[in-house]
Amino acid sequence: MIVDSKIENKEIANQYKELLRISYQSLTPDDKKMIRLAFDTAVEGHNGQRRKSGEAYVFHPISVAKIVAQQIGLDATSIAAALLHDVVEDTIFTLQDIERLLGESVAKIVHGLTKISNLKKDKNISLQAENFRKMLLTLNDDVRVIIIKIADRLHNMQTMDAMPEYKQVKIASETLYIYAPLAHRIGLYNIKTELEDLSLKYTEPNRYTSIKKHIDESVNSQKNYINSFSKFVSLELKKERLKYLIKGRSKSIYSIHKKMQTQNISIDKIYDKFAIRIIYDCQRSKEKFIAWKIYSIITDHFTPNPTRLRDWISGPKSNGYEALHITVMGPLNKWVEVQIRSSRMHEIAEKGYAAHFKYKQGEQKDIGIDSWLNRLQEVLENNTGNAVEFVEDFKLNLYAKEIFVFTPKGELKSLPQGATALDFAFSIHSEIGKKTRGIRVNDRLVPLSKVLKSGDQIDVITSEKITPSNSWLDFVITSRARSIIKSSINDGKKQFTEEGKELLKRKLKQLKINLNKKTIHQMILFFKFKSSQDLFYNTKIGTLDNKQLKKFASNYHNSLINFFKKRIRSEKSFQENLSIEKYDNLVFGKEKEVLAYSFANCCNSIPGDSVFGFVTINEGIKVHQKECPNALTLQSNYAYRILPAKWVDSTSEEYSAILKLTGIDQRGLVNEVTRMISNNSKININKINFATEDQFFTGIIQLSVQNKNILNKLVQKLASVNGIDKIVRE
Repeated sequence: MIVDSKIENKEIANQYKELLRISYQSLTPDDKKMIRLAFDTAVEGHNGQRRKSGEAYVFHPISVAKIVAQQIGLDATSIAAALLHDVVEDTIFTLQDIERLLGESVAKIVHGLTKISNLKKDKNISLQAENFRKMLLTLNDDVRVIIIKIADRLHNMQTMDAMPEYKQVKIASETLYIYAPLAHRIGLYNIKTELEDLSLKYTEPNRYTSIKKHIDESVNSQKNYINSFSKFVSLELKKERLKYLIKGRSKSIYSIHKKMQTQNISIDKIYDKFAIRIIYDCQRSKEKFIAWKIYSIITDHFTPNPTRLRDWISGPKSNGYEALHITVMGPLNKWVEVQIRSSRMHEIAEKGYAAHFKYKQGEQKDIGIDSWLNRLQEVLENNTGNAVEFVEDFKLNLYAKEIFVFTPKGELKSLPQGATALDFAFSIHSEIGKKTRGIRVNDRLVPLSKVLKSGDQIDVITSEKITPSNSWLDFVITSRARSIIKSSINDGKKQFTEEGKELLKRKLKQLKINLNKKTIHQMILFFKFKSSQDLFYNTKIGTLDNKQLKKFASNYHNSLINFFKKRIRSEKSFQENLSIEKYDNLVFGKEKEVLAYSFANCCNSIPGDSVFGFVTINEGIKVHQKECPNALTLQSNYAYRILPAKWVDSTSEEYSAILKLTGIDQRGLVNEVTRMISNNSKININKINFATEDQFFTGIIQLSVQNKNILNKLVQKLASVNGIDKIVRE
């Protein structure tokens, strides 16, 4: 690739000027001096380096800095750190150089970003889960580290076309798994949306293209709808002498995809593909009053849906988001969501963290990002368990909807929807949670597992004699509570664990077995323990006795030989079947190898499905659909065990598929369905069952079918039968 260095250098200089021009924060002369020094250092350090696309590498840190400056709106220190985020890892400059040139604050953030990149691999853990956990630990140092990392991931997602497909899928899966939820939790909604949409572009390109095309084609009709809505309310808003703006916001490609997936409907049946925003200007003290005035004006013209009112002005979300959301029956008798927010609220929704602190005032009560970061820090400090389990627990709370409850003194607390009384106790303080003896909700004693609802007032009763038990883990959903409970239980086990390890070592020695990593791993699998700690603990308390250990010893020496014999028989049988029958071929990896595999029970793939292989520890290769509920977790946490897979032929093997039909019962409907299936020589009915209740029927049909294309054509035909409302593949 031939590059004109003069043109390239001119473009680098232009990018720098634009960086200063678009900054959300007002930059002082000292700020500009700092950014210039960081820019010059980045240009010098990355000189000669190029990305896979061929462009100069320095364009990447400049682009990340632009996202940090404009879309997120952070300060000069953050912009400088973004420019230098890869310098220590990839160039001759050291952390000491950064501190000497730009000061301790910038160096601290760069150090946090470098720590994330330099993680040692360990074959016994999921590297990616451990990566996520250590990345979250940097929040203890400075939240700006994680925000710049999100900006870095966004730019990488925007420029991924030059990467091989398997890397695109891996990076996109990681993004959906942790980076998008983190962006959402910090309040970076626009970035969260872009991360999700770009991830879908690489994980399910056909679905992404189809939805995007549909949205692009509906732009004009959306504008016309907003105009017709505005016509009704603008006159009344002007009478109140309000400064306002009415505009539309399309539902994101990813959110449309999720709705299609969860409800099993086509895009044509999604009616809330966009929302209307009314953004108004007023004094801070009048924001709430004006919001409800606008609500009154809108509901005078359009009928509201009372179950869809969301008041995040009286009780903001825990990431600082404020707005009033209502759903009304708008023009053309269509339900439309209307979001009412002041310009300050809108800025917080757009910029998240930066705007939240820009508008924070004095002693203002804050249930926003500060309190969330404090709770998160305690979760991280208390967590000592398995990395994958930790990330799964943590991730559950990132997207969770919220409820608002009260302490006995009337203080407002936010918790994830579904949180229990025991979750509340731990949200107050870890020591209160650990000593919980009982809980009163609205002045009535309730079980610790009682699920709370908004408006509840909760009083925690404590006792010094109480300690957390394993059963408590069934009573909580928040990562904070789970982490503290596990940590407390582990502290109690530690002494027994050490003694148990020594005892097990002596017992195994008598059975002529050495206690090492390999033996420990085999014993965990053999006795079905979750960890080595459980193994040692159960040895100490006598649950694991001499009789069981002798049983393990008798299997120990033969296990490896038996494993290989079983594997050889399995592969031989597979190859024999392959040569006798002309079955559909599933091939794996770049070399398109034919390997022994079995289908995962969680998604029941058939030929034609988009699939991938997952190398398990004991059961060989398991084949999953790309839309499998477990796909995201596997691809994010165990990318090194993922095998790309592809169907390359479709001939005579038959696979089982189950269809669930629902709708309004019609005379002759079952006969019509069976006739339609029987007319297709490539499909057999194995089992059929229809049940009717109050004119509503449910039908389950088990079929033998060669591949997905044949099944899809059948579903299309069945959908045309009068009375059938929905068809779902089980």
